Amino acid sequence: MSPVANRTRQRPTGRPAAAAVLLLVTGLLAGLVSGCQADFTGLRLTVATGSKDGVYDVLGNVLADAWAGQLRMPRPEVRQTAGSVDNLGRLVTGSADIGFSAADAATETINTPGQRGLRALARMHDDYLQLVVRADSRAGHLADLRGLRVSIGSPKSGVELIARRLLETAGLGENDLVVAHLGLSESLAALRSGSIDAFFWSGGLPTAGITELAARLPLRLLDLADVLPELRERYPVYRTATLPASAYGLSGGPVSTLAVPNFLLVTDAMSDDVAEALTRGLFAAREPLDRANPAAQSIDARSAIETASVPLHPGARRYYQDAKV
Repeated sequence: MSPVANRTRQRPTGRPAAAAVLLLVTGLLAGLVSGCQADFTGLRLTVATGSKDGVYDVLGNVLADAWAGQLRMPRPEVRQTAGSVDNLGRLVTGSADIGFSAADAATETINTPGQRGLRALARMHDDYLQLVVRADSRAGHLADLRGLRVSIGSPKSGVELIARRLLETAGLGENDLVVAHLGLSESLAALRSGSIDAFFWSGGLPTAGITELAARLPLRLLDLADVLPELRERYPVYRTATLPASAYGLSGGPVSTLAVPNFLLVTDAMSDDVAEALTRGLFAAREPLDRANPAAQSIDARSAIETASVPLHPGARRYYQDAKV
């Protein structure tokens, strides 16, 4: 064999060495990625929701279950509250880590100095204002509530905030009504027993408690078309919406009402990693959320970034950027 041929056969190809280097680099990268993953096993969170029969509480419990499984963390504690205003107070004072709120209440809180800053993980479903009366009530419009016994929602609730604004727009003060401050469960029981004549509720469609009452007692929903233009001029956060009678299987046609977006909120005290993981977990839990309540079917990553005056948390924004929303 010629010296040239011998040298050619003995020349190393470099392939084993390259493969070894590739394996080494891959292992290092995997180690780096693994090391960068946040550890949530000791993370304890509190979620502020709302009334027992409301959509906030239903969705909050589904999310708590989902996050516990996804992040391998203790199940977040879910606390029933009076609603939006109560939740916002808990968030900015640090007694809750995550909370639901309607956009109108959040807009009033966002600029409060000396408190933790509100940040949004997502825009969720829309709430619909529902003014519920018995089917045989004499009330046909908002102004007809004068002199009647009316629940305007729990103190510190988003329901109370909207109810007061609507009544003011209709030229009604608390002295014009027999006012009760009841949560949803209490309002349902009071209307059924006849101790109130009407109640305000702002929530997703359908709200389970109203569905159950409608199956036992003939109900109507009052049309608000006559006051909505002025209300929306004062408060642009609201939009006009149609509430179909089919939502609760009621007789009669659809009614005009107002709708307001809901936000899933945290504060600027939450780390970017936790906020990103919670946001990712929200969208990974779409299936159980949809099963829990039809209102969740409107949750969408494209509209979730539309949180108006409440800025997205940087961790949530990172999720949406990665998801190419």
